[in-house]
Amino acid sequence: MPQAAPAKPLPAAPTVRSERSPGAKLAIAVLIAVALMVPLLMVYGLLWDRQQQADTARASIGQGWGGQQTIAGPVVVIPYRDTDTTTVNENGKDVTRTVNTIRNLYLSPLSNSADVTIKPERRKKAIYDTVVYESEVVGSARFELPDDIARYGVARDALLLDRAEVRLGISDARGLVDGNRLTVNGTVVPLQPGKGLLSTGNSGTFAFVDWTGAAPMAVTYKIAARGLGDFRLIPRGVDTRWTIKSSWPNPSFGGDFLPKHKITPQGFSATYAIPNLALGQAQVLTGDLSPPSSNPYDGRGASYAVETVAAANDGEVSGGTAKAVAISLVEPVDLYSQVDRSIKYGFLFIGFTFVAFLMFDIIAGARVAAAEYLLTGVALVLFFVLLLAFAEVIGFTPSYLLASAAIIGLLATYSAAVLKSWKRARFLAAMLVGLYALLYVLLNLEAYSLLIGSVLMFVALAGVMYMTRNIDWSGIGKKEPETAS
Repeated sequence: MPQAAPAKPLPAAPTVRSERSPGAKLAIAVLIAVALMVPLLMVYGLLWDRQQQADTARASIGQGWGGQQTIAGPVVVIPYRDTDTTTVNENGKDVTRTVNTIRNLYLSPLSNSADVTIKPERRKKAIYDTVVYESEVVGSARFELPDDIARYGVARDALLLDRAEVRLGISDARGLVDGNRLTVNGTVVPLQPGKGLLSTGNSGTFAFVDWTGAAPMAVTYKIAARGLGDFRLIPRGVDTRWTIKSSWPNPSFGGDFLPKHKITPQGFSATYAIPNLALGQAQVLTGDLSPPSSNPYDGRGASYAVETVAAANDGEVSGGTAKAVAISLVEPVDLYSQVDRSIKYGFLFIGFTFVAFLMFDIIAGARVAAAEYLLTGVALVLFFVLLLAFAEVIGFTPSYLLASAAIIGLLATYSAAVLKSWKRARFLAAMLVGLYALLYVLLNLEAYSLLIGSVLMFVALAGVMYMTRNIDWSGIGKKEPETAS
């Protein structure tokens, strides 16, 4: 019998790549998103470094121009004779000794009024620029020696009126320019360097005056000084009135007293009226006023201020702490603070983009690998680096448009290949356009940024929960392959 032909083997079933469950895909996306927080924090470090370089550049501008200016006075300083009595023990006996000393009496004006003009100017070093100013204080003050001077613990005949001085405190004398003058009872008196007031670190200028104290003394003065940062004034007197004007349209008022002010696109004006009852200071003091607690002395820190006060006080008893008003010429857009705030929303961009990829993967069947999640996340983080780099050169808004357009174009092209569909890529690009537009709005609406961001996250979470309500997260999302018969 003829042998039967061997049976042909059945064709092998097609090999199927193992499919992860939807829960596993979600876990991978979450892990990669968390890992991307590391480069996002590195961008924070880069931002901090660039901001430090900008501060260094501004400080170098201030070295030649003048630092933060604090102006105080005028104050009449009158030396007077005093005695110190001390008791010491010598050979078991108490011995009393009296030592004659010379101390200073600080007389504040009965009235002090001034017109202040602040002229802003923009200075640049390398790619960094800052706003500096030139201030001009033109004022008049009236001094009168109280009849009851003995109530302050000083006898009138102990006053050395022929050695009296009119002092003006200026915290950074490097900024003084030509045009400073001082007149006493209509007579111009020459200004001398140094011997300012304790509230300005003993920096400033003064003039000798020969005053009998019998009649009031009228003083007019003009101080012209350049500065950088805050402009501060320290009120001294029974009645202080200042009128301040500037062409800068974005001022910030601070300190111990706030003015009546008017702000327009052409500049601002502010009016201060400060009585000594609000100051809490007597007209006559036997010790000078120490600096305001918020005065950092040209950014050199609190330790410098303490050392300066100790050196300037020269053993005198402090007459209290000075109060001050402050005006800042605020930048309309501080690009570093804007970039800093935008980085804080970086996790939203990563989260929304990964959720979109995850939905396409689980619901639409477009397989997205872990490496593709990672590359997409790196591109989203790169946006903030581009934003910072361009903002230092062309400004925040143009750099925001340029960086967002570059990243949206890159991810749209890449997602078309990953998701195997230009329709899906256009959806992702539209979502990113909406996110970047929303972020720009959030950066400009500081008061409502938290509200809008939280509502957006709620809406996004509700949408994801609705779309995934029927998904078996622990099961296999791919259909079983048909086996060949």
